[in-house]
Amino acid sequence: MAEEDIKPIVRIADVDLDGHKKVPYALTGIKGIGIRMAYAICRELGIDEDRLLGELSDEEIQRIEEEIERLSKGESNIPSWMYNRQKDYETGEDKHLVGAELEMTVKQDIDRLKKIRAYRGIRHELGLPVRGQRTKSSFRRGKTVGVKKKQQ
Repeated sequence: MAEEDIKPIVRIADVDLDGHKKVPYALTGIKGIGIRMAYAICRELGIDEDRLLGELSDEEIQRIEEEIERLSKGESNIPSWMYNRQKDYETGEDKHLVGAELEMTVKQDIDRLKKIRAYRGIRHELGLPVRGQRTKSSFRRGKTVGVKKKQQ
């Protein structure tokens, strides 16, 4: 395909993506879609993974957009174990969130943990590690770092 036929920027899911990248790698520019999910979307739609995103027709780009929308509703044929939101707290559904919806949901989850005074919520409030890491030498930003000699 000639260089002039490649669209330099393609807009999918309210994000401008680089048209000069291969389709799966370009799709990772959407928050919430990693490389494995991008490959799964390409295989589900029958799009060649070696093509550049800018080479795709408008119809193929529309199909990608619709597949991402189906993922958000949990209606896709992609297995639910690949979704980033399994057993949603409010609805109990499996869905895959992308973009601003993902950021908002994560923030709401953290706020809920803070409100119910869960251990993880308290750690978030204090700016400390949440998942059990050691803190003797790591996570020392903002505090005085160094060893203090014992007074003799």
